[in-house]
Amino acid sequence: MVSSDIRTKSPRPSNKLSIPLLPPVRVADLAPASDSACSAYEHYLRLPELKKLWDAKEFPDWKNESVLKPALQALEITFRFVSTELSDPRPYTNRREWRRRLESLATSQIELIAVLCEDEEEESEARGTAPIVDLSTSGCVLAREGSSAEVWKLHGDTTVVSRTSEASLLPRLATWQKSEDIAQKILYSIECEMRRCQYTLGLGEPNLSGKPSLDYDLVCRPLELHSLKKSPSDSMNLGNYENQALYTTHQILESWIRVSQQLLSRINERINANSFDKASSDCWLLEKTWKLLNEITNLHLIMDPDDFLRLKNQLSIRASNETEAFCFRSRGLIEMTKLCKELKHKVPRILEVEVDPMGGPRIQEAAMELYRKKAGFERIHLLQALQAVESALKRFYYSYKQLLVAVMGSLEAKGNQGLGASDSLAQIYLEPTYFPSLDAAKTFMGDYWSRECERQSPDRETRMGKK
Repeated sequence: MVSSDIRTKSPRPSNKLSIPLLPPVRVADLAPASDSACSAYEHYLRLPELKKLWDAKEFPDWKNESVLKPALQALEITFRFVSTELSDPRPYTNRREWRRRLESLATSQIELIAVLCEDEEEESEARGTAPIVDLSTSGCVLAREGSSAEVWKLHGDTTVVSRTSEASLLPRLATWQKSEDIAQKILYSIECEMRRCQYTLGLGEPNLSGKPSLDYDLVCRPLELHSLKKSPSDSMNLGNYENQALYTTHQILESWIRVSQQLLSRINERINANSFDKASSDCWLLEKTWKLLNEITNLHLIMDPDDFLRLKNQLSIRASNETEAFCFRSRGLIEMTKLCKELKHKVPRILEVEVDPMGGPRIQEAAMELYRKKAGFERIHLLQALQAVESALKRFYYSYKQLLVAVMGSLEAKGNQGLGASDSLAQIYLEPTYFPSLDAAKTFMGDYWSRECERQSPDRETRMGKK
């Protein structure tokens, strides 16, 4: 048995511990592509018009509007994507994989939207501020014609009224033979994921619990959103069906980048207010949005290679220098990445210590003390979430580099070059950890417990021998 006094000992940095040092990686300041390239990208996606929809503040009392609105709009664009891909007349497209990927993408987004709605109910200031339509309060009186609600008769005298959006594409997809199965699965995903929320989305899901519905059409503005479905490049008569796929993919991507930026703003506010538990929840959400961005960009893998590369040249998409990967044309992605990196400056506040001006291990020791005593477990959760965000960020850029090679070839993706200072993507996922003090704390704690276990091994073997 391990000695009971082990837990009272605090692991301290040991001079005997040998930590192999990686060769230094020169990290340049992350910057977007040239202004002309970024502007062309934004014009292609009609991003200024999309931002107007995100920025519209129509519910001043609803704190979650700035986060939930772009998330719902990304989901609605995904419904449009389903319609577009299932209408593609090309006989050689991989329809089976497109169906699976878009179905999975919709489900992933619904999962995150549900978590955002759940967190809203846990905050007293935000609870009950969402714009909802509760038909039960109006006696369930429905219009005889043009009604957007359905009455479900359950066992006994139980009646449930389910309101359905009039402008969303999802109810229409549920009535189209080609998309009926996808739409039904999405509707059941909404029903399942929203079960812990106080309201549902109102997209035609069964709503068997009879909850009020979000006023989806008022929040998401599907008609205004779908007015942006045509890219300015459509006027070029490219004759390339991958143009719509590329355009729609990046509209969804930018919408979730916007959600992530709003989450980052909220994380900083909550850490400054010492609301570490809520900040931790947002950080875990942020980690999931990085994973979602990876899922979105991977849609490029199932685009037809010949049509995509032809489109790339039709749109004159090419890097103007060796450091300019296509993703760096997204100013939003660059800002999101920088804000994630800057979270490292919040560690001293979380640990309630000041940085040692002499470079001593003050933060590292405070982290080890916190991990050992477990007194402030909400701080531990937050520190773990911060490191999870870093891991997800680097994983996204590593995956993106591999994606470029798979989609455009190693020469175009600069995959045939060494990992020098000019390779911006490699710099991001190879640079040192953003949280060196937390890394060192865990390294020394791991060494401490390794030594303790080794010390206890002879005693354990002796006792086993006596038995």
